[in-house]
Parts: sequence; C-alpha cells; structure tokens
Amino acid sequence: MAAFAAFGGVPRVLLYDNLKSAVLDRRGDAILFNPRLVHFSMHYHFEIRPAAVARGNEKGRVERAIGYARTSFWPARQWGDLDDLNAQAAAWCAGEASERPWPDDKRKTVAAAFAEEQPRLLALPDNSYETEEVVGAKVGKTPHVRFEGNDYSVPHALVRQVVEVRATLERVRILSAGKVEAEHARSFDRGLVIENPLHTAELKKSKGEARKHRALDRLAQSAPSAQPIFALLAQAGANLGRSTQHFLELLDAFGAVELELAMREALADGRVLASDVRKLLEARRRAAGGSPQALVDLPDDARVRDLVVRPRDLGSYDQLLRSDAEVHDGDAN
Repeated sequence: MAAFAAFGGVPRVLLYDNLKSAVLDRRGDAILFNPRLVHFSMHYHFEIRPAAVARGNEKGRVERAIGYARTSFWPARQWGDLDDLNAQAAAWCAGEASERPWPDDKRKTVAAAFAEEQPRLLALPDNSYETEEVVGAKVGKTPHVRFEGNDYSVPHALVRQVVEVRATLERVRILSAGKVEAEHARSFDRGLVIENPLHTAELKKSKGEARKHRALDRLAQSAPSAQPIFALLAQAGANLGRSTQHFLELLDAFGAVELELAMREALADGRVLASDVRKLLEARRRAAGGSPQALVDLPDDARVRDLVVRPRDLGSYDQLLRSDAEVHDGDAN
C-alpha cells in the first residue's frame, strides 16, 4: 500500500516469491494463494504472478535493486531511530536512487523512465485496504490493555471488560462495542506503560468521588441528622469535602451517639457548621465532667505526648470584657 501511494497508481501484474504471505502450497502449476493476498489483489485489481521455485533469474531486477541498496545506501549510514532511518531512505529514493541511469536505456534516469510509465498504472481505489492488526483483549483490574508486551491505558469504566485492539505501524486503537475508547502511538519496546493523561485524571477523580461517597454514607449511617445538615451546607455554598472531613473527625473523637445528639441540637438552633457542632460536643463533655478532646494526632514522641499543661483561670478575661463594656457605656453617655 505504501508503494502504491508513492507510485500514485497500481502495477497491473505483481511478481511474488513463494513466501507463505503469498503462496500457502504449491504442486507444480497448482497453487494455493494466501486468501488475504487474494482479497488484497481484488481490492487493487492487480494480477498475482508467482515466480517459479528456485528461479531467481525471474526476478533479477529485484535482486539487483537489493544489491544496489546494500552498496549505495547502507555503508557508513547513521540514524537516531526508525523514523529517522525511514526519512533518510525516502530522501535517498527520491534523490540519488532516482537520478541514477536507467538500466534499459542509459540516456534516461530512473525518474525519467518512471515518469513515462506512471500514466500506465491502474488508478488507486477511492478507499484504502484495511491493514490493521485486530486482536481481542480483556482489561484487567487496572485500566490498561496489554498488547505485544506493552500496557496501554483506557478509560476506567472499561475495567474487566473485553475490548478490541486495532493496531497499525503507527497507532494503537482500543474499541468497545465498535466505539473507539482510546488511541495511542504504538511502541515496539517491551514492558512500557503508555498512558493518556486524561485517563489517569479521570481515574483519580473517580477514586476521589468514591471516597467522598463512602465518607458521606458512613456519616449518614452513624448520624442520620448529617443529611439535613449537609443539605443546608450545600445551600449556603460551603465546602462539602472539607465539612465531611471535619465531621468524620468529630465522629471518630466523640462517637456516633454524641455526634447525633449534637447535630440535632445544632439543627434546632440553625447552626450547622462543623465548628458549631464541635462546640456543642465539647460543652456536653465538660458538663459530664470530661476533659476537652484533642482532635489532632500527636506525634509519637514522649516529650510531646507526656507534656503536662497546667490549666489556667480564665476569669480575668471576663473581668476585662466587663471593664471594656463599662468604658463604652460611659462614652455613649
């Protein structure tokens, strides 16, 4: 197909060696062609003509062209990768190889001879022949499909589903129910994980949403009043993720029963922030004779955990507030 595209047409007869890609079996003149090649020739309307067995002279021009490439293109050639090598080969074919004398008439170049022959080629069909490699594959526990030793990412919704992989020399496409779900540049290395950043971002978002739903479910099961509280928080435009985290900390620190009672009281007073519920919980604990609950995990260091902080009398602050109020009242008079 690449040759036909480069020629701008199709030769009427193609001579084939007896490789399995062309000839599956041969008994004299009875020949079993590869069905895929037959289908390919029907698409492009050319005749398949097999060379005789062990008769290299029938394709002498091809053999000589191979020798020419070995002696004129390859010596001292350097390249960075396959794409670089192919680009150099294409430039060599269009340049040096095309400007050499045509073997049948030294007065013409190969390019001039081809220019005369090109109009005699068959026209290319409107649609290209389907050459993709097609295999079935199953997405595992992670959103990746393995193809020829490499893992290609897919949307996380396809986990544990059977998909279809279609590959060309350049691209790998993953389809589900006929729809293209992912497309990657093909790699011929081994053991690589090739990912689309959108797939990883969707996966992280999905995991985050799942954790959020699990946290909300835990709150709702432990303290039913959490549902009306979160409805009010949503109406007020509060950060629900942060509120969820704060309420879970209160649940772990005070227990489900105490949290539910405090939430009911907060709802009755119209105060539904986590800080409001925490004040109610602390007040209930002090009324019961308990000490304030530390909601921050302390480091595993004896100097911190065993530190004793003596309580101070805060009554002097109340006196300051009263004195300040009296001053303002005097100013008003």
